[in-house]
Amino acid sequence: MFKPRRGINLLFWCGASLVTLFPIYWMFVISAKSRAELFGRPSFILDSIYWQNYIETLNNPTFQKYMFNSIVVATSNSFLVTTLALMATYALSRFPLVGKENIFFWTITNRMAPPAVFLLPLFLLYTQAFSIGEWRLYDTRLGLILLYCVFNLPFAIWILRNIIDGIPKELDEAALVDGASLWQVMTRIILPLARPGLAVTAILTWVFAWNEYLFAATLTSVDARTITTGLAEFVTVTGTNWGLMAATAMLTLLPALIFLGLVQKHIVAGLTFGAVKG
Repeated sequence: MFKPRRGINLLFWCGASLVTLFPIYWMFVISAKSRAELFGRPSFILDSIYWQNYIETLNNPTFQKYMFNSIVVATSNSFLVTTLALMATYALSRFPLVGKENIFFWTITNRMAPPAVFLLPLFLLYTQAFSIGEWRLYDTRLGLILLYCVFNLPFAIWILRNIIDGIPKELDEAALVDGASLWQVMTRIILPLARPGLAVTAILTWVFAWNEYLFAATLTSVDARTITTGLAEFVTVTGTNWGLMAATAMLTLLPALIFLGLVQKHIVAGLTFGAVKG
């Protein structure tokens, strides 16, 4: 039987989905039009797709370089942050550390501060203190990866804290009594059971690193520029190439969608995984 409340919920979520997806559709419409069509009569319907914007973007060496930098920085940061956060939360949850609640709160306060506050000190550190001879962090992918860890690691610890606390300590104790090492406890017990939280942490930290603009625009110049900073280069004093910018933005969505699709499978698999059968 038809339930009015269910119908209202369906209409609400359909409307919310349309509102959310419309900017992406409008961006695709802009990317699929030539300059003459863009400055003509505006229309939400495409009569034909102008593929030249995508072809020109894909063949651009600068776009390829920026995209590669973004993939390397975001993926490396996600892996490093998730690994360090797992070890940190396990230590805070299992070991009798003095003042561990204060340590946990201190890590969260590092995330509370606005990033713009650290912009000038970090710029001076990267351009002066961390530039010795040929060794430098300014305009390098390693510099961005380490910097994003500073801001993403507290957030990852905050997410994983409850996940690790929810895993019974008796599993650790039973494994240690059977002769397992601490590394085996982490890899064979904690890691499988914490897989849903690890997947969520990996997704969020990857997206944060992928979308970050402020530090990438300030602490890079040529070699380590990311795709988010590359989008701003379409705005020049002579005008803005809206078609190429929209095509670049659409192509920028693809790696994020692929990464989310791959990690989402591990979330579903992790939710059905258990170490104890009832």
